[in-house]
Amino acid sequence: MKTITDLKGSVALSNGVAMPYLGLGVYLSEEGKEVVNAVKWALEAGYRHIDTASIYKNETGVGKGIKESGVPREEIFLVSKVWNSDQGYDSTIEAFENSLKRLGTDYLDLYLIHWPVKGKYKETWRALEDLYKQKRIRAIGVSNFLQHHLEDLMGTAEIVPMVNQMECHPYLVQQELIDFCNNNTIQYECWSPLMQGKIFELDVMKKLAQKYEKTIAQIVLRWDLQKGLVTIPKSTKKDRIIANANVFDFELSQDDMLLLNQLERSERFGPDPDNFDF
Repeated sequence: MKTITDLKGSVALSNGVAMPYLGLGVYLSEEGKEVVNAVKWALEAGYRHIDTASIYKNETGVGKGIKESGVPREEIFLVSKVWNSDQGYDSTIEAFENSLKRLGTDYLDLYLIHWPVKGKYKETWRALEDLYKQKRIRAIGVSNFLQHHLEDLMGTAEIVPMVNQMECHPYLVQQELIDFCNNNTIQYECWSPLMQGKIFELDVMKKLAQKYEKTIAQIVLRWDLQKGLVTIPKSTKKDRIIANANVFDFELSQDDMLLLNQLERSERFGPDPDNFDF
């Protein structure tokens, strides 16, 4: 377990950049007022990590929310991703520039390859490496890369990915992949930590919530953090955004950590990285 302090606490990436270990995800947050408010509420609550992507079609709203929050840009860890149809060297550079324009910033803290598009992700990675060398991005990484994708990429890459953002929750722990990333100084990050809402139906989660006098969401997010994982729960409701960050005044026991680890059943609620079609 890594040291967990508060909402502004972070993990150090392989290049020394500090990445806040709890952030706001904005997948399916509507462009305009909905995403603007979500970002502003999160930043007001103390969040300093915002995760978006070009395919979410809400980068403009994210940028507006950041600007209206009054929080200095340099205090915020801002993440976006290059979409599948933009992969390839030149098209990735262009996609990156377009993301910056929509977000209203001149750099990103982290830029990710969204999915491992066969035959393209190596050229896409080369573009990310060059943008990183130009100091346009503070850290670079991937999303939805399984171990064989990582090994293939690392076979030719100059820079090892600093982050791997994966679907991750008690039904899809993928501990071997987590271990592989840890052994290669790749920070593991969770998307869909709440199992697209299905986590709230599990009896074991209801019992743990009662035991710790916490919400089910708080239990699973604390589990992420105690496993040393970065996590980005998504919400557009102010009370839930605030509640999701209230995970720093309790600790799950070793037995309860193990209990959640043992729920693993390789069940995905999102696409399979080996069999997706976008």
